[in-house]
Amino acid sequence: MKTYINKAKNIEIRAKEILIAENVSLGENIRVEVRGVFQLGEHSRLGDNTEILGNEVQIGSHLFNSSGLRVGGGGRQNPNANLTIGDRCTIHNNFLNVCEPIVIGNDVGLSPETSILTHGYWLSVLEGYPASFAGVQIGSGTIVGYRSLLMMGIVIADECVVGAQSVVSKSLPEKGIYAGSPARFIKPITPLKLAERVSKAEAIIAAYAPVAQYHDIKLAGKLRLDYPLLHFKNVTINLESFNCDGIEDDETDDLRDFLRKWGIRVYTARGFRSKFKI
Repeated sequence: MKTYINKAKNIEIRAKEILIAENVSLGENIRVEVRGVFQLGEHSRLGDNTEILGNEVQIGSHLFNSSGLRVGGGGRQNPNANLTIGDRCTIHNNFLNVCEPIVIGNDVGLSPETSILTHGYWLSVLEGYPASFAGVQIGSGTIVGYRSLLMMGIVIADECVVGAQSVVSKSLPEKGIYAGSPARFIKPITPLKLAERVSKAEAIIAAYAPVAQYHDIKLAGKLRLDYPLLHFKNVTINLESFNCDGIEDDETDDLRDFLRKWGIRVYTARGFRSKFKI
């Protein structure tokens, strides 16, 4: 077993193999103990008060974890107690029960206090009581709302929206909006026409103006929309492909951080950092 210890921040990581990429941010009070590989991709952050236990954990690049993540549970000693998280995901004070594998795609969001269970049992199955052991899969581009619960064995398709406080007890097989207990299909997600996209982009830029002013950022003569391209200072952002080219600075970081709140998630090596400070 390999060990990484930072006594000043109360961090202890133990695994057969520890693969932590460059430009990773680690908070305080972090405990990781896995039997296999622990991998954390570049530009990722694990927040304070995090505990990760299980067999193997692989986390992609640009993960953002605010704080309070708990991975493990009573079945964490199983050989299938594996967690895989793709790139550009956001998770919070979630509980991920890894008795069986949890596989999370790219660009997935788990809102605060969401839980994922992969096993459930209590009284003897020989007396007719239920027991279930099955992994969970979440497709890329999916957001799971506040205080939701994902039950064992479910598969969520790509690009789904799961409403707050939903209980997902059966698989969600197609892209769309779901909500309720149990979660039910509410409506499809319909792409906007070009004119609607332009109008929406203009509205977002208008909404950013007072925020920029509040952050002491001057936009006059610096911000221009040539849809799908948004030009600001020496940076050009493609609002559809999420590509970013040019010379970045604190002010362009602030714009990207604002766009992120509208689902336009433009990742660069600089991360999301607002210029505004109290």
